[in-house]
Amino acid sequence: MSQTLIAPSILAADFANFGAECRAVEQAGADWIHVDVMDGHFVPNLTFGPAMAKAIRPHIKGVMDVHLMIAPVDPYIDAFADAGADILTAHVEAGPHIHRTLQAIRAAGMRPGVALNPGTPASAVAHVLDLVDLVCVMTVNPGFGGQSFLDMTGKIAELRAMAGDRPLHIEIDGGIDPKTAPKVVQAGADVLVAGSAVFRGGSVDDPEPYAKNIKAIRDAVSGTWA
Repeated sequence: MSQTLIAPSILAADFANFGAECRAVEQAGADWIHVDVMDGHFVPNLTFGPAMAKAIRPHIKGVMDVHLMIAPVDPYIDAFADAGADILTAHVEAGPHIHRTLQAIRAAGMRPGVALNPGTPASAVAHVLDLVDLVCVMTVNPGFGGQSFLDMTGKIAELRAMAGDRPLHIEIDGGIDPKTAPKVVQAGADVLVAGSAVFRGGSVDDPEPYAKNIKAIRDAVSGTWA
């Protein structure tokens, strides 16, 4: 595992310019675009759904990484497949039948991911690791951007050990910046979701700060992996 992927969260972007923001951060060096879907029920916030994901899909050249912070998940899987999601991540806490959900995501043509809230142990996903391409470790309690980082390095290391030789992405979502990024990469993460740390100081009319912010995160983790 030699490359750390940066996935800016559009939750921190200009809501009136999502298409342009996606293009701008990709041009600035983003690897994936992270779409945080919240339902005001599973988490205390309401963001956007499949229609918005479908609207921005033509503006994204790379991977559209959709993180569902919703319950239930299963009724919306086909809609996000139709919207063009490449990765669809469901929370292990969102329903009683995570196996069925992950199998349905794969059957719909997307790469399945499973997410863990801060209070949920790594062992909760031990029996679904063969069904997923990604495990998302929340380092904030989900629902809002701009929260302070919660140290989950022990959980990350445990998941990386559990993964063994599986080609599994471990994604970190919450409070990632140049200070926290090296800690999680050292523990075994390889995908970093960053919202305000990427979008801070820039705009679609002045995207240069996006490139500087992404580079600052990359520079911080450079050399962490041998």
